[in-house]
Amino acid sequence: MLTHPNLNPPMWIPDANKASKSLLQQFINQLDLEGSTPIDYQKLHQWSLDNAEQFWERVWDFCGVIGSKQGPIATLGDAAWGALVPARDTIWFLKSRLNYAENLLAYRDKNGESLAIIFQNEQGYTAQLSWRELQDQVSQMQQWLIEVNVGEGDVVAGYLPHSPHAVIAMLAATSLGAIWTSTSPDFGAESVIERFGQVKPKVLFGVDGYQFGGKSFSMNEKNQAICHAIDSITHICTIGYQHLGQQEPLKESAEIVKSDKANHVDWNAIFTHYEKQPLRFNRVAFNSPLFILYSSGTTGKPKCIVHSVGGITLNHLKEHKLHCDIRSDDRVFYYTTCGWMMWNWHVSALASGATLVIYDGNPVYPSVEVLWDLAERSSVTLFGTAAKYLEAIEKNGSIPNKKFALTHLKTLCSTGSVLYPEQFDYVYQAIKSDLHLASISGGTDICGCFVLGNPISPVYRGECQAPGLGLDVNVFNANGKSVSEERGELVCLNSFPNQPIGFWNDDGERYHNAYWANFEQCWSHGDDVLKTVNGGMRFFGRSDATLNPGGVRIGTAEIYQQVNQLDDIVDSIAVGRTHLGDERIVLFVQLSPAAVLNESLRDSIKQQLKTHCSPRHVPAEIYAISEIPKTKSGKLVELAVKQVLHGKEVNNKGAIANPHVLDEVAEFAHCV
Repeated sequence: MLTHPNLNPPMWIPDANKASKSLLQQFINQLDLEGSTPIDYQKLHQWSLDNAEQFWERVWDFCGVIGSKQGPIATLGDAAWGALVPARDTIWFLKSRLNYAENLLAYRDKNGESLAIIFQNEQGYTAQLSWRELQDQVSQMQQWLIEVNVGEGDVVAGYLPHSPHAVIAMLAATSLGAIWTSTSPDFGAESVIERFGQVKPKVLFGVDGYQFGGKSFSMNEKNQAICHAIDSITHICTIGYQHLGQQEPLKESAEIVKSDKANHVDWNAIFTHYEKQPLRFNRVAFNSPLFILYSSGTTGKPKCIVHSVGGITLNHLKEHKLHCDIRSDDRVFYYTTCGWMMWNWHVSALASGATLVIYDGNPVYPSVEVLWDLAERSSVTLFGTAAKYLEAIEKNGSIPNKKFALTHLKTLCSTGSVLYPEQFDYVYQAIKSDLHLASISGGTDICGCFVLGNPISPVYRGECQAPGLGLDVNVFNANGKSVSEERGELVCLNSFPNQPIGFWNDDGERYHNAYWANFEQCWSHGDDVLKTVNGGMRFFGRSDATLNPGGVRIGTAEIYQQVNQLDDIVDSIAVGRTHLGDERIVLFVQLSPAAVLNESLRDSIKQQLKTHCSPRHVPAEIYAISEIPKTKSGKLVELAVKQVLHGKEVNNKGAIANPHVLDEVAEFAHCV
């Protein structure tokens, strides 16, 4: 019997007994009872497309969404969405109402003392909140927000680290039907003003300072600059975070922020002033705005992407329960910041009754194994991180399973960039052999995933397991034709509840151009992908960063996969330079401390790419720079580097974590 040459044996096959008890299998079994006959994941996925309304209604019921499910599940035809949103062909759950915070705070144990949050920062400060304590503190914060006139449709902003404070503030705001938006304190004031200034928050939550990599950073000047620049802010609540858990007393409120435009209150004073009382939840329309997230803004003004209450609640429950098998006894960790959509994804795990495990700080400080130590001590069952983190600890020589048993760990999720096949090897060899490794991909645009894992199917090396349930994910070539086992653009052909409502203050034009202009009547996501014979997906990078030397498409991830393996290379970034009517590859590398970019190392890089990829992958130019330019969430900024290399100005350097490196890139703009 002949086997397909690309059909490699799976790296992990789920235990049959565990798979049979998974929430996904229970969901399938319920459908069987209703006369449907999906057997495996692929058949279930096709059923979810063929029966879209029934599928999303069943997700609502199975996941126990709290709210009133009324009227039609899907309504066809244009609708008056207002100036905020363009008309769409499908409106989901038009007459249904719910509250996001109510769903996240619905878990009840016998006495309320089981843990909702486990927190640690890099200074060694730890804290735990029971469900009862979380609910009480959200209640007290809710009372303050009501007193300062926050209500449905108002915007509340958090300029915060990922900590229990951020979770409490967000839940209190959204319990009232307000809109939450956030970013992390490592963003500069100008970048924050560019984001929050567009959406005009009424209340701002901030910190007096924070620590990262052993260094302390004061937030006083940045907080003051933001309050001064954004007239809509009437109140700022500041958290004494910089010395959290230390003996040094916190500064008085007046010394933290001085503003003649906004009233100031100290976080702790709120909990002293207000008594605990039952929470109130304002149920709003399914398609009411919940979160405002932001595009990276590296090539222009950040887009303010508005997500709905119902879309986020329903989709996150689907992804957590059905795809990640998250239950009320699970402990879910994700290394993220409040400036990345994975923060929103992480905190939504409360809706499954799971415990949030949170770490704030440098993920390899004070030791490279700090996150694994936390995972072991906290009995983490789902560990989420960025692919770049896994690459970094592998190069550092870290082998977590030599030191940590990780007995409770069931699932490892990776996102943010391509997870290379060799990294699959590393995970199964150095972290845990019996592990559901889910390489997931989606983005800020949908605050969720287009492709992700599932607990009943095998994991294949280098592949995301499958498209998400209810999502008609496909691959189009340049002519808009569906292709398989051929690289192309990731598209989605159907409507889904967690499509963004639109962009803030947009008449629909920017929203249309961002996702709908490339191919008629389908969402174009901007990822360079290949659909595999296993039903999964391989990623090669962003399609707008695809290299094209001699007319041959090359994904940048193919280059990074090989170059970053070399001992002398810490990281790399590749872009195309226009030259004599063609495109040549320019590679920038960040060297390890003892390395020198000499001809020998250049030859090693070229030989590595020629041998393991092709002669077309070999860069025409290789230069060393001190760091690789990235966004605050760790994503490479290929387009910004390409702009600088061609002598163009980058409009929004504030969105880049290390913009000074672009000056180094500019030195090579004329080296042809």
